[in-house]
Amino acid sequence: MIQSMSRKGNCLDNAVMENFFGILKSELLYLRKFKSLAEFKLELIKYIDYYNNKIMAL
Repeated sequence: MIQSMSRKGNCLDNAVMENFFGILKSELLYLRKFKSLAEFKLELIKYIDYYNNKIMAL
């Protein structure tokens, strides 16, 4: 992912993504230590799949 910085920011512009990254960090990143970057990437892919297909389907 690449952060967009093309214009003056408005706090409401990125509210959805800020919320997602806050949830991601509290549910995935802060709960465990990863042995490698590859392990983190695999868990991140699984988390995003879970978030998009399980939580958002409720």
